[in-house]
Amino acid sequence: MTPSKSLPPQSSFESLRKQAKKLVRLFTAGDPDALARVHAQLPAPDVPLTLRDAQLILAREYGFAGWQDLRTAVLRQEGKGLERAVAEAERVIHDNSVERLAQLVREYPALLSWRGDCGESLLGFATGSFGDSGDPSREQAFTRLECAEFLIDAGAVVDPAIWEGAIRARAKGVLQLLSRKGVLPRNLDTLTALGDYDAVRDCLPSADAAAVTQAFIIACQFDHRAIAAFLLDRCIELDPALGERVEEWRGRSGFIEYLAEHPPGYGNLWLTVVRNELQAAMHKRDMEGFDRWLQREPDLLRESNLGLLVGLVENASYTDRGPFIARLLEFAPAIKGRRPPSSAVGFALEYGNAHLIPLLTPIWPLPDDLPHAAGVGDFAGVKGWFDEAGRPRLGSLSQHHPTNSPATLRNLHWTPGNAQHVLDVALAWACMNRYFEIATFLLEHGANINTDWGTHEPASILHECAIRRNYEAAQFLIDHGIDMTIRDYRWDGTAEGWALYAFVPGQPTLGDTNMAEFLTRAERARKGPSAGHDRGSSSDRP
Repeated sequence: MTPSKSLPPQSSFESLRKQAKKLVRLFTAGDPDALARVHAQLPAPDVPLTLRDAQLILAREYGFAGWQDLRTAVLRQEGKGLERAVAEAERVIHDNSVERLAQLVREYPALLSWRGDCGESLLGFATGSFGDSGDPSREQAFTRLECAEFLIDAGAVVDPAIWEGAIRARAKGVLQLLSRKGVLPRNLDTLTALGDYDAVRDCLPSADAAAVTQAFIIACQFDHRAIAAFLLDRCIELDPALGERVEEWRGRSGFIEYLAEHPPGYGNLWLTVVRNELQAAMHKRDMEGFDRWLQREPDLLRESNLGLLVGLVENASYTDRGPFIARLLEFAPAIKGRRPPSSAVGFALEYGNAHLIPLLTPIWPLPDDLPHAAGVGDFAGVKGWFDEAGRPRLGSLSQHHPTNSPATLRNLHWTPGNAQHVLDVALAWACMNRYFEIATFLLEHGANINTDWGTHEPASILHECAIRRNYEAAQFLIDHGIDMTIRDYRWDGTAEGWALYAFVPGQPTLGDTNMAEFLTRAERARKGPSAGHDRGSSSDRP
Protein backbone atom coordinates (compact mmCIF):
# COMPACT_ATOMS: atom_id res chain seq x y z
CA MET A 1 0.00 0.00 0.00
CA THR A 2 1.56 3.32 -1.10
CA PRO A 3 0.68 6.16 1.25
CA SER A 4 -0.52 9.41 -0.28
CA LYS A 5 0.76 11.39 2.72
CA SER A 6 3.26 10.90 5.52
CA LEU A 7 2.45 10.96 9.21
CA PRO A 8 3.69 14.24 10.70
CA PRO A 9 6.13 13.82 13.62
CA GLN A 10 3.87 15.75 15.98
CA SER A 11 0.62 13.98 15.07
CA SER A 12 -1.87 13.37 17.86
CA PHE A 13 -4.63 10.83 17.96
CA GLU A 14 -7.14 13.57 18.74
CA SER A 15 -6.14 15.48 15.58
CA LEU A 16 -6.64 12.32 13.51
CA ARG A 17 -10.13 11.85 14.94
CA LYS A 18 -10.95 15.42 13.95
CA GLN A 19 -9.56 14.85 10.45
CA ALA A 20 -11.86 11.85 10.00
CA LYS A 21 -14.90 13.82 11.16
CA LYS A 22 -13.96 16.68 8.84
CA LEU A 23 -13.72 14.27 5.91
CA VAL A 24 -17.27 13.10 6.63
CA ARG A 25 -18.53 16.70 6.63
CA LEU A 26 -16.70 17.65 3.44
CA PHE A 27 -17.82 14.51 1.60
CA THR A 28 -21.41 15.13 2.63
CA ALA A 29 -21.15 18.71 1.37
CA GLY A 30 -19.88 17.48 -2.01
CA ASP A 31 -16.36 18.91 -1.72
CA PRO A 32 -14.46 17.74 -4.86
CA ASP A 33 -11.22 17.00 -3.03
CA ALA A 34 -13.04 14.97 -0.37
CA LEU A 35 -14.95 13.05 -3.05
CA ALA A 36 -11.70 12.20 -4.82
CA ARG A 37 -10.01 11.09 -1.60
CA VAL A 38 -12.88 8.81 -0.66
CA HIS A 39 -13.22 7.20 -4.08
CA ALA A 40 -9.47 6.65 -4.26
CA GLN A 41 -9.63 4.39 -1.21
CA LEU A 42 -13.24 3.13 -1.38
CA PRO A 43 -14.51 2.91 -4.97
CA ALA A 44 -18.13 2.27 -3.84
CA PRO A 45 -18.57 3.93 -0.44
CA ASP A 46 -21.85 3.89 1.43
CA VAL A 47 -23.78 7.13 1.35
CA PRO A 48 -23.86 8.94 3.69
CA LEU A 49 -20.21 8.30 4.50
CA THR A 50 -19.83 6.77 7.95
CA LEU A 51 -17.19 7.85 10.45
CA ARG A 52 -15.86 4.28 10.44
CA ASP A 53 -15.25 4.46 6.67
CA ALA A 54 -13.69 7.93 6.97
CA GLN A 55 -11.26 6.55 9.55
CA LEU A 56 -10.37 3.66 7.24
CA ILE A 57 -9.73 6.08 4.37
CA LEU A 58 -7.49 8.25 6.53
CA ALA A 59 -5.52 5.22 7.71
CA ARG A 60 -4.96 4.04 4.13
CA GLU A 61 -3.82 7.52 3.09
CA TYR A 62 -1.11 7.31 5.74
CA GLY A 63 -0.13 3.83 4.59
CA PHE A 64 -1.82 1.74 7.30
CA ALA A 65 -4.14 -1.20 6.77
CA GLY A 66 -6.75 0.12 9.18
CA TRP A 67 -7.66 2.71 11.77
CA GLN A 68 -6.41 0.67 14.74
CA ASP A 69 -2.97 0.30 13.18
CA LEU A 70 -2.80 4.04 12.61
CA ARG A 71 -3.99 4.64 16.16
CA THR A 72 -1.27 2.40 17.59
CA ALA A 73 1.43 4.16 15.61
CA VAL A 74 0.29 7.62 16.64
CA LEU A 75 -0.07 6.74 20.32
CA ARG A 76 3.45 5.34 20.31
CA GLN A 77 4.68 8.44 18.52
CA GLU A 78 2.97 10.67 21.04
CA GLY A 79 5.15 9.10 23.71
CA LYS A 80 2.46 9.03 26.35
CA GLY A 81 4.26 6.27 28.24
CA LEU A 82 2.90 3.41 30.27
CA GLU A 83 -0.72 4.55 30.54
CA ARG A 84 -1.01 4.71 26.77
CA ALA A 85 0.62 1.30 26.57
CA VAL A 86 -1.94 -0.05 29.04
CA ALA A 87 -4.80 1.25 26.92
CA GLU A 88 -3.25 -0.32 23.83
CA ALA A 89 -2.61 -3.59 25.67
CA GLU A 90 -6.23 -3.79 26.73
CA ARG A 91 -7.30 -3.32 23.13
CA VAL A 92 -5.01 -6.05 21.79
CA ILE A 93 -6.10 -8.38 24.59
CA HIS A 94 -9.70 -7.76 23.56
CA ASP A 95 -8.67 -8.65 20.00
CA ASN A 96 -6.91 -11.75 21.41
CA SER A 97 -3.69 -10.84 19.61
CA VAL A 98 -0.90 -12.58 21.55
CA GLU A 99 1.72 -11.49 19.03
CA ARG A 100 0.90 -7.80 19.41
CA LEU A 101 0.63 -8.16 23.19
CA ALA A 102 4.08 -9.74 23.30
CA GLN A 103 5.46 -6.82 21.29
CA LEU A 104 3.96 -4.34 23.74
CA VAL A 105 5.39 -6.19 26.73
CA ARG A 106 8.83 -6.17 25.11
CA GLU A 107 8.55 -2.42 24.65
CA TYR A 108 7.00 -1.80 28.09
CA PRO A 109 8.03 -4.54 30.57
CA ALA A 110 6.29 -2.60 33.36
CA LEU A 111 2.97 -3.73 31.87
CA LEU A 112 3.39 -7.04 33.70
CA SER A 113 3.31 -5.35 37.10
CA TRP A 114 0.98 -2.44 36.25
CA ARG A 115 -1.94 -1.83 38.62
CA GLY A 116 -4.74 0.65 38.03
CA ASP A 117 -6.40 2.89 40.59
CA CYS A 118 -8.80 0.11 41.57
CA GLY A 119 -6.08 -2.55 41.67
CA GLU A 120 -6.84 -3.93 38.22
CA SER A 121 -4.15 -5.60 36.11
CA LEU A 122 -3.74 -6.72 32.53
CA LEU A 123 -3.99 -10.35 33.62
CA GLY A 124 -7.25 -9.46 35.33
CA PHE A 125 -8.44 -7.87 32.10
CA ALA A 126 -7.60 -11.04 30.16
CA THR A 127 -9.27 -13.38 32.65
CA GLY A 128 -12.15 -11.18 33.80
CA SER A 129 -15.78 -11.72 32.87
CA PHE A 130 -18.22 -8.85 32.49
CA GLY A 131 -21.04 -11.19 33.38
CA ASP A 132 -21.57 -14.90 33.89
CA SER A 133 -19.20 -17.28 32.08
CA GLY A 134 -20.81 -20.56 33.12
CA ASP A 135 -21.50 -21.33 29.47
CA PRO A 136 -18.38 -22.06 27.35
CA SER A 137 -19.47 -19.68 24.59
CA ARG A 138 -19.87 -16.86 27.09
CA GLU A 139 -16.49 -17.57 28.64
CA GLN A 140 -14.96 -17.41 25.18
CA ALA A 141 -16.70 -14.06 24.58
CA PHE A 142 -15.53 -12.55 27.86
CA THR A 143 -12.10 -14.02 28.58
CA ARG A 144 -8.91 -14.16 26.54
CA LEU A 145 -7.13 -17.31 27.67
CA GLU A 146 -4.30 -17.22 25.12
CA CYS A 147 -3.33 -13.72 26.23
CA ALA A 148 -3.69 -14.74 29.87
CA GLU A 149 -1.36 -17.69 29.35
CA PHE A 150 1.21 -15.45 27.68
CA LEU A 151 1.07 -12.96 30.56
CA ILE A 152 1.50 -15.70 33.18
CA ASP A 153 4.43 -17.19 31.30
CA ALA A 154 5.95 -13.70 30.96
CA GLY A 155 5.88 -13.21 34.73
CA ALA A 156 2.62 -11.40 35.51
CA VAL A 157 1.66 -11.71 39.16
CA VAL A 158 -1.39 -13.92 39.77
CA ASP A 159 -3.08 -12.36 42.77
CA PRO A 160 -6.17 -13.68 44.58
CA ALA A 161 -8.49 -11.35 42.68
CA ILE A 162 -7.81 -13.40 39.53
CA TRP A 163 -9.10 -16.74 40.79
CA GLU A 164 -11.74 -15.21 43.04
CA GLY A 165 -13.17 -13.40 40.03
CA ALA A 166 -13.05 -16.59 37.97
CA ILE A 167 -14.99 -18.45 40.65
CA ARG A 168 -17.65 -15.72 40.85
CA ALA A 169 -18.02 -15.76 37.07
CA ARG A 170 -17.94 -19.59 36.85
CA ALA A 171 -15.06 -19.31 34.38
CA LYS A 172 -13.92 -22.92 34.28
CA GLY A 173 -11.35 -22.36 31.56
CA VAL A 174 -9.59 -19.67 33.58
CA LEU A 175 -9.42 -21.90 36.65
CA GLN A 176 -8.12 -24.82 34.61
CA LEU A 177 -5.46 -22.58 33.07
CA LEU A 178 -4.34 -21.33 36.49
CA SER A 179 -4.27 -24.88 37.80
CA ARG A 180 -2.27 -26.13 34.82
CA LYS A 181 0.25 -23.32 35.30
CA GLY A 182 0.65 -24.16 38.97
CA VAL A 183 -0.46 -20.72 40.19
CA LEU A 184 -3.84 -21.69 41.67
CA PRO A 185 -3.74 -22.33 45.44
CA ARG A 186 -5.26 -25.58 46.64
CA ASN A 187 -7.88 -24.41 49.11
CA LEU A 188 -11.47 -25.41 49.75
CA ASP A 189 -12.89 -22.83 47.34
CA THR A 190 -10.64 -23.61 44.39
CA LEU A 191 -10.79 -27.37 44.86
CA THR A 192 -14.58 -27.21 44.96
CA ALA A 193 -14.69 -25.11 41.80
CA LEU A 194 -12.42 -27.63 40.05
CA GLY A 195 -14.69 -30.48 41.15
CA ASP A 196 -12.04 -32.42 43.08
CA TYR A 197 -14.26 -34.45 45.43
CA ASP A 198 -11.49 -36.26 47.31
CA ALA A 199 -9.51 -33.07 47.92
CA VAL A 200 -12.64 -31.27 49.16
CA ARG A 201 -13.34 -34.11 51.56
CA ASP A 202 -9.78 -33.91 52.89
CA CYS A 203 -10.07 -30.13 53.47
CA LEU A 204 -13.40 -30.25 55.26
CA PRO A 205 -12.32 -31.11 58.85
CA SER A 206 -10.41 -27.85 59.22
CA ALA A 207 -13.11 -25.63 57.64
CA ASP A 208 -15.40 -23.44 59.73
CA ALA A 209 -19.11 -22.87 59.04
CA ALA A 210 -18.55 -19.83 56.81
CA ALA A 211 -15.98 -21.67 54.70
CA VAL A 212 -18.25 -24.71 54.29
CA THR A 213 -21.17 -22.51 53.29
CA GLN A 214 -19.04 -20.70 50.73
CA ALA A 215 -17.78 -23.99 49.31
CA PHE A 216 -21.35 -25.31 49.02
CA ILE A 217 -22.35 -22.18 47.09
CA ILE A 218 -19.41 -22.72 44.74
CA ALA A 219 -20.33 -26.37 44.24
CA CYS A 220 -23.83 -25.31 43.20
CA GLN A 221 -22.48 -22.57 40.94
CA PHE A 222 -20.33 -25.09 39.08
CA ASP A 223 -23.01 -27.80 39.21
CA HIS A 224 -20.81 -30.29 41.08
CA ARG A 225 -23.79 -32.01 42.66
CA ALA A 226 -22.00 -34.83 44.46
CA ILE A 227 -19.71 -32.32 46.17
CA ALA A 228 -22.71 -30.06 46.85
CA ALA A 229 -24.58 -32.93 48.57
CA PHE A 230 -21.55 -33.74 50.69
CA LEU A 231 -21.10 -30.10 51.71
CA LEU A 232 -24.81 -29.54 52.35
CA ASP A 233 -24.80 -32.38 54.85
CA ARG A 234 -22.01 -30.59 56.70
CA CYS A 235 -23.82 -27.22 56.49
CA ILE A 236 -26.90 -28.76 58.09
CA GLU A 237 -24.82 -30.38 60.81
CA LEU A 238 -23.57 -26.91 61.67
CA ASP A 239 -26.98 -25.23 61.26
CA PRO A 240 -29.90 -27.56 62.02
CA ALA A 241 -32.41 -24.73 61.41
CA LEU A 242 -31.27 -24.63 57.78
CA GLY A 243 -31.97 -28.35 57.54
CA GLU A 244 -35.53 -27.85 58.78
CA ARG A 245 -36.21 -25.17 56.15
CA VAL A 246 -34.64 -27.22 53.38
CA GLU A 247 -36.62 -30.35 54.24
CA GLU A 248 -39.86 -28.38 54.56
CA TRP A 249 -39.32 -26.68 51.21
CA ARG A 250 -38.01 -29.17 48.62
CA GLY A 251 -35.71 -31.53 50.48
CA ARG A 252 -31.95 -31.71 50.12
CA SER A 253 -31.78 -32.91 46.54
CA GLY A 254 -34.43 -30.40 45.49
CA PHE A 255 -32.52 -27.63 47.25
CA ILE A 256 -29.32 -28.52 45.41
CA GLU A 257 -31.14 -28.79 42.09
CA TYR A 258 -32.70 -25.37 42.61
CA LEU A 259 -29.39 -23.70 43.45
CA ALA A 260 -27.67 -25.39 40.53
CA GLU A 261 -30.31 -23.90 38.22
CA HIS A 262 -30.25 -20.53 40.03
CA PRO A 263 -26.58 -20.10 40.95
CA PRO A 264 -26.38 -18.51 44.40
CA GLY A 265 -24.35 -15.48 45.20
CA TYR A 266 -25.56 -14.52 48.66
CA GLY A 267 -23.73 -15.69 51.77
CA ASN A 268 -26.82 -16.95 53.58
CA LEU A 269 -28.03 -20.11 51.85
CA TRP A 270 -31.70 -19.76 52.63
CA LEU A 271 -31.74 -16.05 51.85
CA THR A 272 -30.34 -16.93 48.43
CA VAL A 273 -33.57 -18.81 47.76
CA VAL A 274 -35.64 -15.96 49.17
CA ARG A 275 -33.88 -13.37 47.03
CA ASN A 276 -34.23 -15.48 43.89
CA GLU A 277 -37.93 -16.04 44.49
CA LEU A 278 -38.58 -12.36 45.19
CA GLN A 279 -36.70 -11.42 42.05
CA ALA A 280 -38.61 -13.98 39.98
CA ALA A 281 -41.92 -12.67 41.31
CA MET A 282 -40.92 -9.13 40.32
CA HIS A 283 -40.03 -10.17 36.79
CA LYS A 284 -43.37 -11.97 36.43
CA ARG A 285 -45.15 -8.98 38.01
CA ASP A 286 -46.57 -11.39 40.57
CA MET A 287 -47.27 -9.07 43.48
CA GLU A 288 -49.18 -11.74 45.40
CA GLY A 289 -46.24 -14.16 45.28
CA PHE A 290 -43.82 -11.36 46.06
CA ASP A 291 -45.77 -10.33 49.13
CA ARG A 292 -46.10 -13.93 50.26
CA TRP A 293 -42.32 -14.37 50.34
CA LEU A 294 -41.87 -11.08 52.20
CA GLN A 295 -44.37 -12.06 54.86
CA ARG A 296 -42.97 -15.53 55.41
CA GLU A 297 -39.42 -14.24 55.96
CA PRO A 298 -39.41 -11.74 58.85
CA ASP A 299 -35.63 -12.19 59.10
CA LEU A 300 -35.39 -9.95 56.03
CA LEU A 301 -36.04 -7.00 58.33
CA ARG A 302 -32.75 -7.50 60.15
CA GLU A 303 -30.31 -4.69 59.54
CA SER A 304 -27.80 -7.19 58.16
CA ASN A 305 -30.21 -7.91 55.29
CA LEU A 306 -30.74 -4.31 54.19
CA GLY A 307 -28.23 -4.88 51.39
CA LEU A 308 -30.39 -7.66 49.96
CA LEU A 309 -33.49 -5.46 50.02
CA VAL A 310 -31.68 -2.51 48.47
CA GLY A 311 -30.43 -4.85 45.76
CA LEU A 312 -34.04 -5.73 44.99
CA VAL A 313 -34.89 -2.03 44.79
CA GLU A 314 -32.04 -1.55 42.32
CA ASN A 315 -33.24 -4.51 40.26
CA ALA A 316 -36.75 -3.07 40.19
CA SER A 317 -35.34 0.31 39.14
CA TYR A 318 -33.80 -0.96 35.93
CA THR A 319 -36.55 -3.47 35.13
CA ASP A 320 -39.31 -0.89 35.66
CA ARG A 321 -41.14 -2.47 38.58
CA GLY A 322 -42.44 0.59 40.41
CA PRO A 323 -45.13 -1.14 42.51
CA PHE A 324 -42.52 -3.54 43.86
CA ILE A 325 -40.26 -0.65 44.90
CA ALA A 326 -43.18 0.87 46.78
CA ARG A 327 -43.90 -2.45 48.48
CA LEU A 328 -40.27 -2.96 49.51
CA LEU A 329 -40.08 0.50 51.03
CA GLU A 330 -43.34 -0.11 52.87
CA PHE A 331 -42.12 -3.50 54.11
CA ALA A 332 -38.72 -2.23 55.26
CA PRO A 333 -39.02 1.36 56.54
CA ALA A 334 -35.47 1.03 57.86
CA ILE A 335 -34.30 1.68 54.29
CA LYS A 336 -35.67 5.21 54.55
CA GLY A 337 -34.12 5.71 57.96
CA ARG A 338 -30.70 4.27 57.17
CA ARG A 339 -30.40 5.41 53.55
CA PRO A 340 -27.87 2.71 52.65
CA PRO A 341 -25.78 3.33 49.52
CA SER A 342 -27.62 2.50 46.33
CA SER A 343 -27.37 2.89 42.55
CA ALA A 344 -31.15 2.83 42.11
CA VAL A 345 -31.48 6.44 40.92
CA GLY A 346 -28.75 6.04 38.31
CA PHE A 347 -30.16 2.69 37.15
CA ALA A 348 -33.63 4.18 36.70
CA LEU A 349 -32.31 6.99 34.51
CA GLU A 350 -29.90 5.03 32.33
CA TYR A 351 -32.51 2.36 31.61
CA GLY A 352 -35.18 4.92 30.70
CA ASN A 353 -37.31 4.69 33.84
CA ALA A 354 -37.29 8.31 35.02
CA HIS A 355 -40.93 7.96 36.10
CA LEU A 356 -39.63 5.90 39.06
CA ILE A 357 -37.51 8.77 40.41
CA PRO A 358 -40.25 10.16 42.73
CA LEU A 359 -40.30 6.79 44.50
CA LEU A 360 -36.55 6.88 45.06
CA THR A 361 -35.58 10.47 45.80
CA PRO A 362 -37.21 10.63 49.26
CA ILE A 363 -34.43 8.19 50.24
CA TRP A 364 -31.63 8.90 47.75
CA PRO A 365 -31.64 12.60 46.72
CA LEU A 366 -31.08 13.44 43.08
CA PRO A 367 -27.45 14.46 42.49
CA ASP A 368 -26.98 18.03 41.31
CA ASP A 369 -25.27 17.54 37.98
CA LEU A 370 -25.91 17.78 34.25
CA PRO A 371 -26.73 14.11 33.46
CA HIS A 372 -29.28 13.80 36.27
CA ALA A 373 -30.96 17.07 35.27
CA ALA A 374 -31.20 15.80 31.69
CA GLY A 375 -32.44 12.38 32.76
CA VAL A 376 -35.37 13.76 34.78
CA GLY A 377 -36.35 16.34 32.17
CA ASP A 378 -35.23 19.43 34.09
CA PHE A 379 -34.59 21.71 31.09
CA ALA A 380 -33.91 24.78 33.23
CA GLY A 381 -31.42 22.76 35.24
CA VAL A 382 -29.72 21.58 32.06
CA LYS A 383 -29.42 25.11 30.68
CA GLY A 384 -27.91 26.21 33.98
CA TRP A 385 -24.82 24.15 33.19
CA PHE A 386 -24.06 26.31 30.11
CA ASP A 387 -22.94 29.92 29.89
CA GLU A 388 -24.56 32.69 27.84
CA ALA A 389 -22.46 31.74 24.82
CA GLY A 390 -23.69 28.15 25.02
CA ARG A 391 -20.43 26.72 26.33
CA PRO A 392 -20.51 24.12 29.11
CA ARG A 393 -19.68 25.51 32.54
CA LEU A 394 -19.53 22.32 34.53
CA GLY A 395 -17.22 23.52 37.26
CA SER A 396 -15.47 20.61 38.92
CA LEU A 397 -15.93 17.46 36.85
CA SER A 398 -15.92 15.44 40.06
CA GLN A 399 -19.41 16.82 40.64
CA HIS A 400 -20.79 15.08 37.56
CA HIS A 401 -21.57 11.53 36.57
CA PRO A 402 -19.73 9.61 35.12
CA THR A 403 -16.47 11.41 35.97
CA ASN A 404 -17.15 10.78 39.66
CA SER A 405 -17.76 7.06 39.07
CA PRO A 406 -14.46 5.20 38.46
CA ALA A 407 -16.30 1.92 37.84
CA THR A 408 -18.45 3.49 35.09
CA LEU A 409 -15.45 5.11 33.45
CA ARG A 410 -13.57 1.84 33.58
CA ASN A 411 -16.43 -0.16 32.10
CA LEU A 412 -16.83 2.29 29.22
CA HIS A 413 -13.05 2.65 28.70
CA TRP A 414 -13.41 6.38 29.30
CA THR A 415 -10.46 6.88 31.61
CA PRO A 416 -9.64 9.58 32.36
CA GLY A 417 -13.08 11.14 32.41
CA ASN A 418 -13.65 14.46 30.67
CA ALA A 419 -16.36 17.03 29.95
CA GLN A 420 -17.35 15.27 26.72
CA HIS A 421 -18.26 12.17 28.70
CA VAL A 422 -20.55 14.25 30.91
CA LEU A 423 -22.28 15.75 27.87
CA ASP A 424 -22.66 12.35 26.23
CA VAL A 425 -24.18 10.68 29.29
CA ALA A 426 -26.58 13.62 29.64
CA LEU A 427 -27.60 13.09 26.00
CA ALA A 428 -28.01 9.36 26.53
CA TRP A 429 -30.18 9.78 29.62
CA ALA A 430 -32.30 12.46 27.94
CA CYS A 431 -32.86 10.15 24.96
CA MET A 432 -33.58 7.04 27.02
CA ASN A 433 -36.21 8.95 29.01
CA ARG A 434 -37.70 10.63 25.91
CA TYR A 435 -36.82 14.22 26.77
CA PHE A 436 -36.11 15.06 23.17
CA GLU A 437 -36.13 18.85 23.51
CA ILE A 438 -33.30 18.50 26.02
CA ALA A 439 -31.53 15.98 23.78
CA THR A 440 -31.71 18.40 20.85
CA PHE A 441 -30.29 21.17 23.01
CA LEU A 442 -27.41 18.95 24.10
CA LEU A 443 -26.62 17.97 20.52
CA GLU A 444 -26.52 21.64 19.61
CA HIS A 445 -24.13 22.27 22.49
CA GLY A 446 -21.48 19.63 21.90
CA ALA A 447 -22.89 16.21 22.81
CA ASN A 448 -21.86 13.45 20.42
CA ILE A 449 -24.74 11.48 18.93
CA ASN A 450 -22.28 8.70 18.01
CA THR A 451 -20.91 8.34 21.52
CA ASP A 452 -20.02 4.80 22.52
CA TRP A 453 -21.98 5.09 25.78
CA GLY A 454 -23.74 1.97 27.00
CA THR A 455 -25.23 0.77 30.26
CA HIS A 456 -22.41 -1.76 30.69
CA GLU A 457 -19.68 -1.57 28.05
CA PRO A 458 -19.12 0.57 24.93
CA ALA A 459 -21.97 0.37 22.42
CA SER A 460 -24.21 3.26 21.35
CA ILE A 461 -27.40 4.93 22.50
CA LEU A 462 -29.17 3.23 19.59
CA HIS A 463 -28.07 -0.19 20.87
CA GLU A 464 -29.68 0.55 24.21
CA CYS A 465 -32.85 1.81 22.52
CA ALA A 466 -33.00 -1.39 20.49
CA ILE A 467 -32.72 -3.69 23.47
CA ARG A 468 -35.18 -1.62 25.55
CA ARG A 469 -37.70 -1.41 22.68
CA ASN A 470 -37.58 2.36 22.89
CA TYR A 471 -38.94 3.21 19.45
CA GLU A 472 -39.40 6.92 20.09
CA ALA A 473 -35.79 7.46 21.14
CA ALA A 474 -34.52 5.28 18.30
CA GLN A 475 -36.46 7.37 15.80
CA PHE A 476 -35.10 10.58 17.31
CA LEU A 477 -31.53 9.33 17.00
CA ILE A 478 -32.08 8.15 13.43
CA ASP A 479 -33.66 11.47 12.45
CA HIS A 480 -30.63 13.27 13.88
CA GLY A 481 -28.13 11.20 11.91
CA ILE A 482 -26.75 8.59 14.29
CA ASP A 483 -24.37 6.13 12.63
CA MET A 484 -26.43 2.94 12.46
CA THR A 485 -23.43 0.77 11.62
CA ILE A 486 -21.72 1.26 15.01
CA ARG A 487 -20.84 -2.08 16.58
CA ASP A 488 -20.60 -2.73 20.28
CA TYR A 489 -17.34 -3.53 22.04
CA ARG A 490 -18.12 -7.00 23.39
CA TRP A 491 -20.20 -8.77 20.74
CA ASP A 492 -19.34 -6.75 17.61
CA GLY A 493 -23.06 -6.40 16.90
CA THR A 494 -25.05 -3.52 15.46
CA ALA A 495 -28.18 -2.15 17.11
CA GLU A 496 -30.17 -4.36 14.76
CA GLY A 497 -28.24 -7.39 15.99
CA TRP A 498 -29.06 -6.46 19.57
CA ALA A 499 -32.72 -6.10 18.69
CA LEU A 500 -32.76 -9.59 17.20
CA TYR A 501 -30.83 -11.57 19.76
CA ALA A 502 -30.52 -9.80 23.08
CA PHE A 503 -32.13 -11.00 26.29
CA VAL A 504 -33.49 -8.39 28.67
CA PRO A 505 -34.47 -9.33 32.25
CA GLY A 506 -38.16 -8.86 32.73
CA GLN A 507 -38.99 -9.21 29.04
CA PRO A 508 -40.71 -12.45 28.04
CA THR A 509 -38.96 -13.28 24.77
CA LEU A 510 -35.51 -13.27 23.20
CA GLY A 511 -35.07 -10.31 20.90
CA ASP A 512 -37.60 -8.17 19.08
CA THR A 513 -38.07 -8.76 15.36
CA ASN A 514 -40.30 -5.69 15.12
CA MET A 515 -37.52 -3.44 16.38
CA ALA A 516 -35.01 -5.13 14.08
CA GLU A 517 -37.29 -4.58 11.08
CA PHE A 518 -37.85 -0.99 12.16
CA LEU A 519 -34.09 -0.37 12.18
CA THR A 520 -33.62 -2.13 8.85
CA ARG A 521 -36.28 0.02 7.20
CA ALA A 522 -34.77 3.16 8.69
CA GLU A 523 -31.31 2.35 7.37
CA ARG A 524 -32.63 1.50 3.91
CA ALA A 525 -34.58 4.74 3.83
CA ARG A 526 -31.45 6.65 4.77
CA LYS A 527 -29.41 4.98 2.01
CA GLY A 528 -32.10 5.48 -0.59
CA PRO A 529 -33.93 3.16 -3.02
CA SER A 530 -30.71 1.96 -4.66
CA ALA A 531 -29.35 0.48 -1.43
CA GLY A 532 -28.34 -3.15 -1.67
CA HIS A 533 -27.42 -5.54 1.08
CA ASP A 534 -27.31 -3.95 4.53
CA ARG A 535 -23.68 -4.11 5.64
CA GLY A 536 -24.63 -2.75 9.05
CA SER A 537 -26.93 -5.66 9.85
CA SER A 538 -25.59 -8.16 12.32
CA SER A 539 -26.48 -11.64 13.39
CA ASP A 540 -24.07 -11.49 16.32
CA ARG A 541 -25.74 -12.46 19.55
CA PRO A 542 -25.16 -10.30 22.59
